Amino acid sequence: MAGDEGAHDEVDRIVEAWHRERPDLDVRPLEVLSRVSRLARHLDLARRGAFARHDLETWEFDVLAALRRAGEPYRLSPGTLLNLTLVTSGTMTNRIDRLAEKGLVERGPSPDDRRGVLVQLTDAGLTRVDNAFADLLDTERTLLGDLPEPDRVRLAELLRQVVTPFDAH
Repeated sequence: MAGDEGAHDEVDRIVEAWHRERPDLDVRPLEVLSRVSRLARHLDLARRGAFARHDLETWEFDVLAALRRAGEPYRLSPGTLLNLTLVTSGTMTNRIDRLAEKGLVERGPSPDDRRGVLVQLTDAGLTRVDNAFADLLDTERTLLGDLPEPDRVRLAELLRQVVTPFDAH
């Protein structure tokens, strides 16, 4: 339970074993990063479950969510989408094709560039991503359990400090 200083988890056992076997090494980074890694695995499974309840794969949600976050009229260029989702142009083309086949997005001409194309959420795509996102938030709230709000805020601040240098690249 959150805040229970007497609780031990699997990472504590791993750290203790390494400390016993290699007392010459500072194993303290494991105390943080092994927990982050384990949490990431649990989060990935929980997210996959939330998306599956809406007949979506994680990558599908990522593309639909990028379009949704763009605001009305919920459309972006394929280039912008690949920058937001960190995939190659070939992968993005394939993803857009598959989402279009499912009726979740459609391609249309760019009003600013005669040769350009924009990808836009359909009404079905908008409904699907909105419902999946609401479900995701409920799932993530459950994962945080009884962690008090001030601790959630502090944890978010600390994780931001660790992640920011990676996002700068």
